[in-house]
Amino acid sequence: MPMKMCAVALFLSILAAAVWLGLSMTTSESSGGGANPGGEEEGKGCVPTLLPKADVRLCGNLDVFYMELGNVSCKIIPKCDLYRQKITTWPQPIVKFPAAMDGAQYLMVMVDPDAPSRKDPRMRYWRHWVVSNITGADLKAGNIRGNVITDYQPPTPPPTTGLHRYQFFVYLQGDRAISIPAKENRNRGAWRLQTFLQNHRLQNYETCTQFMTEHDGEFTPPDY
Repeated sequence: MPMKMCAVALFLSILAAAVWLGLSMTTSESSGGGANPGGEEEGKGCVPTLLPKADVRLCGNLDVFYMELGNVSCKIIPKCDLYRQKITTWPQPIVKFPAAMDGAQYLMVMVDPDAPSRKDPRMRYWRHWVVSNITGADLKAGNIRGNVITDYQPPTPPPTTGLHRYQFFVYLQGDRAISIPAKENRNRGAWRLQTFLQNHRLQNYETCTQFMTEHDGEFTPPDY
């Protein structure tokens, strides 16, 4: 009789251990097992992920808000929920500089240094947006209005070119008159950004940031 009781106790112990192991594996699988490169994070759903350490140098005090995504400053646009397709059709983002000075005038520039790809940037800096005469009050509030030199163009990285950086720079304009020659302004690619800054004596930016995204889905990319 004691031997039978010992056998039953051993059987029950093995059964309990098996049930515990099965529950543990089920919980682990349902949690996703860690970060998802497509943008899924445990308990958060589809959200942008942080830039890799190699690309945080330009992460300044500048916020960039897109509809549905929120602030994408220093983040990677997720593939989930078709966000990499949606961002190619959304209107201009809200860009905020909390430290902008009241009474000052600013210039904002948005460029892609990875056109047509980071490995072959022969068309850098692709000019996506240039606005001058932005007041400090508007920049604080995210109202990018003033003299629109180059209309906003959404990010449209070509297929198979990997992640592109979309960089924003804000300069203290002062009383400078900012312009781009009409002939140069017709072509967005291979913009000589440094020459533009030198011509307007705007070498040091006040703040900057960037986000990254890549091609996903069907759309017509720029003609490089």
